[in-house]
Amino acid sequence: MATDGEVARLGADVRRLRPNILLGDVAAEAERTWPGKAIAIGDALIGLHSVRGRCVVTTIDPGTREQDVEILRRINRDFGGETALNCWVIRPGTIRVGDEVALVATLERTERIGGRVVGRPYAVG
Repeated sequence: MATDGEVARLGADVRRLRPNILLGDVAAEAERTWPGKAIAIGDALIGLHSVRGRCVVTTIDPGTREQDVEILRRINRDFGGETALNCWVIRPGTIRVGDEVALVATLERTERIGGRVVGRPYAVG
């Protein structure tokens, strides 16, 4: 999972991070405080494990397949080598573009984060 704020801060194509879900209207760096909590979207609940360590795959442009090592250097220098989130499904459910998102400490919704699903970062199939 990634947020538009952190992607904008990185200044690179979101596809380099390969998130399954992209959350919009979220401030840069907000996701760094979320590990240990969960995200409720529709009837789904997604656990937030940790900020994700990035690897050399981020240097490959998904459109051209050309390599730009500066992307990973920047992630290491400015993001401590980590960006986006490692997650798991706690409770499966349907997620749709436009669904509101809530950060939760338990199975109850407790804190509105201002986010919403803005779409898949790349086409599947």
